[in-house]
Amino acid sequence: MTSATEPYAEFAERLATTTLLRFATAGSVDDGKSTLVGRLLHDSKSVLTDQLEAVERVSLSRGQDTPDLALLTDGLRAEREQGITIDVAYRYFATPRRRFILADTPGHVQYTRNMVTGASTAELAVVLVDARNGVVEQTRRHAAVAALLRVPHVVLAVNKMDLVAYAEPVFAAIAEEFTAYAASLGVPEITAIPISALAGDNVVEPSAHMDWYGGPTVLEHLETVPSSHDLAHCPARFPVQYVIRPQSASHPDYRGYAGQISSGVLRVGDAVTVLPSGRTSTIEGIDALGESVDIAWAPQSVTLRLADDIDVSRGDLIAPSAQLPASTQDVEATVCHVADRPLTVGQRVLLKHTTRTVKAIVKDIPSRLTLDDLSQHPAPGQLVANDIGRVRIRTAEPLALDPYAESRRTGSFLLIDPADGTTLSAGMAGDAFAEGAGAPAVPADEEGWDF
Repeated sequence: MTSATEPYAEFAERLATTTLLRFATAGSVDDGKSTLVGRLLHDSKSVLTDQLEAVERVSLSRGQDTPDLALLTDGLRAEREQGITIDVAYRYFATPRRRFILADTPGHVQYTRNMVTGASTAELAVVLVDARNGVVEQTRRHAAVAALLRVPHVVLAVNKMDLVAYAEPVFAAIAEEFTAYAASLGVPEITAIPISALAGDNVVEPSAHMDWYGGPTVLEHLETVPSSHDLAHCPARFPVQYVIRPQSASHPDYRGYAGQISSGVLRVGDAVTVLPSGRTSTIEGIDALGESVDIAWAPQSVTLRLADDIDVSRGDLIAPSAQLPASTQDVEATVCHVADRPLTVGQRVLLKHTTRTVKAIVKDIPSRLTLDDLSQHPAPGQLVANDIGRVRIRTAEPLALDPYAESRRTGSFLLIDPADGTTLSAGMAGDAFAEGAGAPAVPADEEGWDF
């Protein structure tokens, strides 16, 4: 937040030089997740005066002596009335050291799809546990989803330590159990922090009640954890969003390809290939914010100019000729089904990958994942809302699809209902932490969608 004595220009410049961290919160019902988020926003002075006054009014109308900070994130009326989180609430705030995009996700089993939505772009997940209850089924489910989505950093926030007399053995036992489980899923980094969101212990300020804990507060960890959103070390990927041809008197021959760099670095002079056509060229120029530059990197939005006049359109992918993704029409992936209508074998869908959308058929659903124990239910035949399962998809046209384990941006896709545009499933190409079992082949489609 800017102060009364800091000019806005200096404030904007300070924000521009800080790094960005996207993180998501998850926890079982009544673990205090919304209270933690509210405390984090409140104690970091990221709440506007009118927002705080509104929360105080609602809290007083309920007979509460102190503001219910959970109301800062539970924005829907149904959420406030039931005291639960239903929707994914995004909050934007900043400290002098870093900017944050926070996704507060639901804890209920029936809203698992919402957690997948919120965590899909997160670089860190905060998983809350009630110190009185320890690791429960939903805790394991959230750890599994974080591992499935390849979230690189996970924080275990053991909440309500004030209700267990700030006992170190309680925290140590929960931290040991969760760490062992999350590590078995392949979560690369786990940090356990004992907190009391209601009292503010170890959220922004260190706790005076837990001198046995010498680690960072939640905010300190969020400010210092390495941010992985800089994808400059990954192979360059540039999905074309728009072709710019002004054909004006000042730019009679200008042809540029606009979009956002998904990963990697692009330089003038690089040899590139346009997929799926396979045509090659070199980068003649890069335009960013109205100026020509020699180099650009993810996630900048730029316009590329190629040395050769070749056919490039929206949905094509420009990549270095020496580091091309594999093109395929047979996609094997893990999907989280988010629609109320089921996803079935033989169903015709649209597959949207970056800026490209193609027709496809669900050829097989080999298995459904049981997140409670990571077991596989073979050949379920369909996936319903909140299900996570393996699918095999045949597309009408080749896709330049990276494995999700290598690139969360170019390894992800959406399945869409072609009839009304409803999003059906969110997909992650390649292997998750489960192998798909075989299933009978799907018979040819009679209506021209058999690819």
